[in-house]
Amino acid sequence: MIKASKRSQGRPASSTSSIRFDKVPRAKLPTRLGEFIIYGFRDLESGEEAVALVSGNPSPDKTSLVRIHSQCLTGDVFSSKRCDCGDQLAAAMNLIGKADAGVIVYQQKEGRGIGLINKIHAYELQDQGLDTVAANIELGFEADMRDYRMPAEILKYLGATRIELLSNNPEKVQGLEQEGIQVAKRIPLEIPPSSSTRGYLRIKKEKLGHILNKV
Repeated sequence: MIKASKRSQGRPASSTSSIRFDKVPRAKLPTRLGEFIIYGFRDLESGEEAVALVSGNPSPDKTSLVRIHSQCLTGDVFSSKRCDCGDQLAAAMNLIGKADAGVIVYQQKEGRGIGLINKIHAYELQDQGLDTVAANIELGFEADMRDYRMPAEILKYLGATRIELLSNNPEKVQGLEQEGIQVAKRIPLEIPPSSSTRGYLRIKKEKLGHILNKV
């Protein structure tokens, strides 16, 4: 078993309690966007699963290029035009696949952590006029339910403790740093808006604090 630090409630600095990861499998994963090694992680306490795609040789003595990507079935698999998630994932895979040391952590946080079916409920509310944040709140959730404890522990397991983070979200930087990951630099991963994503991206910028210059 692999032990990792666990953050307490309310997103403070990491506590001394721990989680346990199940045995971590790894395998080669050739893709059209690069050659990776895929690792599988399962939190034995919560059952939460995540995978990591690794390029090159991450280690504590070098800076790794990292993307923390939340699962988006509709965008990543079905090429939804409601969001830019699929395009962001492809761009990150292309960049990290060329890096000397890089990691994509793909976490099960559909709909900013509310789950797949609830995200479709949120889509239904959005079709009635609510924005993405208002829809989550109407369903009884916070605007963003994610935390970055598990991704941080995955990065530690892989040796990627000093990183350059591909993200437009400053909260990811803060969340990872609270868990002991040194974020040397935030690198924007901005997809030019389309007519169908412009409103979605504007809400990210105005209500969630994402740094977006093309909206």
